[in-house]
Amino acid sequence: MSIIHNKDIGTKQKALAINLDPQIYGSFAEIGAGQDVAANFFKAGASSGTIAKTMSAYDMVVSDAIYGALKVRRYVSEPRLIAMLDHEYGLLIERLASQRGDSTTFFAFSDTVSALNYHKTNEGHGWMGVRFQLEPNGEFNDVVLHVKLLDNDNNLQQQVVGVLGVNLIYACFNYHENPPIFLLSLMDELSNDRIQIDMIRFEGPNFKKVDNRLMSLHLVKYGFSDAAVFGPDGKNLQPDEALYKKHIVVVRGRFRPIINVHLDMLHTGVKQFMQEPDVDETNVSVITELTLQSLKERNAELNAEIDEKDFLDRVDILCSLGQTVLISDFHEYYKLVAYLSKITKLKLGVVLGYPNLEYIFSEEHYKDLPGGILESFATLFSRKVKLFIYPTLRDGVIWNCLRFYPPPHLIDLYRYLIANNKIEDIHHYNENNLNVQTDKVLQLIKKGAEGWEEYVPAEVATMIKERCLFGYACDTDFTKENTQTISEDPDVVTDIA
Repeated sequence: MSIIHNKDIGTKQKALAINLDPQIYGSFAEIGAGQDVAANFFKAGASSGTIAKTMSAYDMVVSDAIYGALKVRRYVSEPRLIAMLDHEYGLLIERLASQRGDSTTFFAFSDTVSALNYHKTNEGHGWMGVRFQLEPNGEFNDVVLHVKLLDNDNNLQQQVVGVLGVNLIYACFNYHENPPIFLLSLMDELSNDRIQIDMIRFEGPNFKKVDNRLMSLHLVKYGFSDAAVFGPDGKNLQPDEALYKKHIVVVRGRFRPIINVHLDMLHTGVKQFMQEPDVDETNVSVITELTLQSLKERNAELNAEIDEKDFLDRVDILCSLGQTVLISDFHEYYKLVAYLSKITKLKLGVVLGYPNLEYIFSEEHYKDLPGGILESFATLFSRKVKLFIYPTLRDGVIWNCLRFYPPPHLIDLYRYLIANNKIEDIHHYNENNLNVQTDKVLQLIKKGAEGWEEYVPAEVATMIKERCLFGYACDTDFTKENTQTISEDPDVVTDIA
């Protein structure tokens, strides 16, 4: 039976539906923004059928006594949330399983939230999760998420937490078989200008087929968040916690597939960034970024959805190379810098190909900004941001910062940025890579042409062959007509998105 997203059911109706289900029984532990989630279940009626306990260990000493002391004393954090879920769910099983375990699916809901303070000097955010069974005496599942609260009023933020918590619990018991609908339902009676969900993770026996990297993609695609991050192990990360107080170097690309020029660009750019006098090389995070636009390009002509397998193919390869991956909806570079600048105050490095330098200085991209290109540059070239430009080969000529000629009325602006160390050429690059174009490599892979392997890292070539990625036919016989090498094509130039 297909799962249908019922958009007409409101918060009170959802809470009442849970309360009236004789199988569902559990506890609520909420810290930091009232107890609005539990309150919604009390207000809906028939709450005695669902609620075993509600509590709020608001005092830090009390919280430590119940859930254990934290190594890092951050109480609005994932470790504190997991400790709460462990403790509360464990108590439910310990105290009630023998009496009603054969007829009950237990759950423990927890959240730890920092809502807007009295002086409005903080940013509201929090962690929320549910540990729950889907059959009596069954194994438990976890759904954990991080939310940013955007309302400019404490009471409104508490209200949002209450609605989101009800949506989450309802989704766990009603939409668990369809994760995309699960995600969409979290925003019922809410809007993107009130909250952002920038991390979600599904775990447990009923979510074995759920790929959390796809869930990260969906968060951005649905507009729930501007960006999502996951590490080399493929696990979803909360961006602020992963990148907080770090120098960040970001490299944007399509990476379809990642080729030697990408790695050279990454390694030389990062090395040069670390040589900056105001950079602590022991505290640098390197990010490879995929934008929604780059994921849509493949199916743009067909006006189709993002190819999820193609997305995972790219991500698998990036992660196999030890990369932390950022998925974003930042088409313009200044938006990316603005986002990262909210996470860290330390210096940022952006590594990009020469064509993107031309793109950045094209005023047509800033028509929607009241201040035009100057407004975008005020953000892009903020006090602690620097661009590192990887050269491009065109008609036998290497193009770099020294050869770049912006429109006449922007020449002085460009000279100012160069003179103030905001833009710099990447040095010591491998000139042989400039003859390579990603799209040509992709064509050779699809054809099964001989010799394409030399243009990609060895581990990437192995993965493409073993898993038949990017259209590679594992049983393809190499033929003479497909053996043209990239360097023989006169129209080839380096093109890094």
